[in-house]
Order: sequence, then structure tokens, then C-alpha cells
Amino acid sequence: MNKTLEQMLVEQCAPTLAGVKPANLFRCPDHAELYHSVQEWNNRLRASGIRIRVLKRCRRTHACLIYVCRWDWICRTLAQQDTAEFLRANGYDLSKGTEGVLCQLSRRLCVQEDFPHEIGVFLGYPLRDVIGFIENQGQNYSCCGHWKCYGDADRAQRTFDAYKRCTAVYKRMYRRGVPLIKLVVAA
Repeated sequence: MNKTLEQMLVEQCAPTLAGVKPANLFRCPDHAELYHSVQEWNNRLRASGIRIRVLKRCRRTHACLIYVCRWDWICRTLAQQDTAEFLRANGYDLSKGTEGVLCQLSRRLCVQEDFPHEIGVFLGYPLRDVIGFIENQGQNYSCCGHWKCYGDADRAQRTFDAYKRCTAVYKRMYRRGVPLIKLVVAA
């Protein structure tokens, strides 16, 4: 059974919808109505501070990467001095604002064979863990869940557990008939 974009948003993005995580990224099969559905949900959720966009469409698999974010949270994250310096050092032009930086990330996703590891910044992973992943080439981490942690493992594990609980609650509520729009916590 093919899942609708609405179902995938609940299953893959509950922590972002709940306002406890700045962003999520998930793979979705491309289909005739996908871009229309993304635009429709983007318009419906914008008032709550959430934006949705297709970051990449794979030519080989025809799957799309859908990015869902709390716009103000991502803007604040990218404006933090240490994050901005990290992104500049990795070739991002921050003078184009958040929208421009997301376009640069999208281009990198489309042209690079491997995932650009700085994507963790855009998903709300601690900068220390993003840098640790790059420096250690994905090895030597202290714990692993939604990301590989190179910093405070206890704090990361509590965060992983909170995301898991949030997702379980949202999925349960959605199955019981609560519409997605009612599950969204406004910014």
C-alpha cells in the first residue's frame, strides 16, 4: 500500500510537528501528485511555522527527499556564530539567507554521490556531533540513535527517547482519527 504524504509526515516528522525538533528529512516515492501535495501541505502548515520542500529527486530511483522544518528554528540555528563559521568553512554562502543556504544544500544533494555530512546541522543535530562524525568518518561514536553522538551521550539518548515517544504518540493519535493539522503545535 502506498502511503500518502500526510501519513508519511506523521510517521517521519512527529518531533518536528510537535515542536521538539527543528527538522526532519525522509524519502518518499515520486508520483504524479507529490509536488502538488508538498505545496498543499506547505501552505497549510506555514501558519504554524513549518515549511516543507523537496530537496532532491533521485534520477535513478525516482524517490524524493522531503525536508520538513520549523523555519524560525532553522533560521536561528544557521545564524549561530559557530554554525555559520562551520557552514562557511564547508563552502556555503550565508549571504543568501536561509532559503539560499537550503538551495545550496539541495544542489549538493543532487550532485554529490555521498550525503553531505553537514546536513546534520539542518536536521538539528548538535554541531559537536556533526563535526565529530566528519572528523571520525562515522566511527568512534559514544552512542547512536537518530544520529551518531560524539558529545554528551546521556543527553543524546534522552533526546532519542523523546523523539521515539513523540512519534509513537503521534502515530497512535493519527490512527485514532486525529487529523494531522490538529497534531501540529504552532510556533
